[in-house]
Order: sequence, then structure tokens, then C-alpha cells
Amino acid sequence: MNFHIDDESIDAETHVIELGGEVDLYTAPEFKERLVQVIEDGKKQLVVDLSKATFIDSTTLGVLVGGVKRLRPGGGHLALVCTDQNISKIFEITGLDRVFPIYASREEALRSVAAGEGAPAESA
Repeated sequence: MNFHIDDESIDAETHVIELGGEVDLYTAPEFKERLVQVIEDGKKQLVVDLSKATFIDSTTLGVLVGGVKRLRPGGGHLALVCTDQNISKIFEITGLDRVFPIYASREEALRSVAAGEGAPAESA
């Protein structure tokens, strides 16, 4: 499956970035560019939806950690949506499942960031 990226502004502070296909060394820079732009545009509550992703690598993990660090000054949060067990396992093996709250649905993730329960920037 080819890489794709879509995003949706939920409100003034909340944004969803959906990634699909393989998010790797070659495609992660586009994800990073979008994530940085969204944060610079003032979004503080982010959901990265990986439910359509088929593969992620360490480059993707680095972009996610970088996103949390960029959110730190504004007290923002980042949550993930992941339904693929192989991708979830990557977060478990690296210990990043303790940094990023991972949800089975976009709705759950949006509720968590709205309540300020996404990954607090201080934990990264």
C-alpha cells in the first residue's frame, strides 16, 4: 500500500493527522513537515491516526517524539490511534507505549486529548 497523509482540523486547538501505507525513512519527512506545520499553526491537541498504516520504522518514531517535544512549550498533548498489532508491538518494544497513549479508535483518542490526557510533553 502506498503512503498517504490526510489531516483534519477539529477545532482551533485540535488536529488529526492520518497516515496510511508505509511510513518509513522515505516518507517520514513529509509526515514531519505536516506535523511541524500543524504545531506552528497553533494546534496543541494532536491525534496521529495510524489505523491505515501498514508499516512504521524508527524514523517515524523519531518524528512522533519530536512532535511531543515541540508541543512542550504550549502544554500540548499527542495521542495515537493504532489497530495493527505489529505496529503496536513496536511501541511496546521501544517503551514508547508509556510515552504515547494508544487508542483503538479516533473518537477515543480525540476524547483523551480534549481532556488533556494525551502524551504530556514532559514525558518525552
